[in-house]
Amino acid sequence: MKIAVCVKQVPDTETRLRVAKDGRWIEEEDQPFVLSENDEYALEEGLQIAERSGGEVIVFSLGPERVREALRKTLALGAARAVLLSHSAFAGGDALATGAALAAAIAREGCELVLTGSQSGDAGWGSTGTVLAGCLGWPHAWLVMGIQLEEGAKSARVTREMESGLNEIFRISLPAVLEIQAGINHPRYASLKGIMAAKKKEILELGPGDLGLEESAVGAAGSRIEIVSVAAPEAGGGAQIFEGDAAAAAKALVEKLHGEARVI
Repeated sequence: MKIAVCVKQVPDTETRLRVAKDGRWIEEEDQPFVLSENDEYALEEGLQIAERSGGEVIVFSLGPERVREALRKTLALGAARAVLLSHSAFAGGDALATGAALAAAIAREGCELVLTGSQSGDAGWGSTGTVLAGCLGWPHAWLVMGIQLEEGAKSARVTREMESGLNEIFRISLPAVLEIQAGINHPRYASLKGIMAAKKKEILELGPGDLGLEESAVGAAGSRIEIVSVAAPEAGGGAQIFEGDAAAAAKALVEKLHGEARVI
């Protein structure tokens, strides 16, 4: 069984982020990048399924040349090989353009199951997996907290996280796209043996032409959403403390919410 895991390299939020001079994104020069946290859970789940079923994990990513570092990490953790879409035409794409490109690469490899993180650690749209499913014509589920293959890997019993502490359990036919929620497992660490083995594993680099796509259909050219500007949140004006007993404080709060904030 071929299992595709889509990962994204994102800015390390543990470091200070600086807005770029054009104001449309962060300054990436000298900025450390890491594998998006939710994607680490998706990768671990893919590796566990492959180990139980005798399949292989193929990792897919879209981004500049620096993404190779993230892909080497996934190979060290146990992925069989990786596919990188790093052509300049892929740059600046929204979820629609990125999802279409990744879907074409996944279809080229003949994968039977696609796992992604529930959302990325930077833009956080949480929609690329849905676009993937739409492009491939496969069923999909979001916020997945459990996967159990059934019927000889023709279907999967899926547990999905919902609101108010509830879970939804259902059966989904394969092939399918499953968007993994953080906390589904405990991602492993790379062993020295895995790190050494990763150096010999393949990272296949593909461009739009290799996928049968026009450059006008991917990246910024194929996007419907444009990031106009980014900025640090403005500092607030401070908190207000209501004096008196609970009844008096509650009355003052309601008056503020009604008269000033106009939310009730």
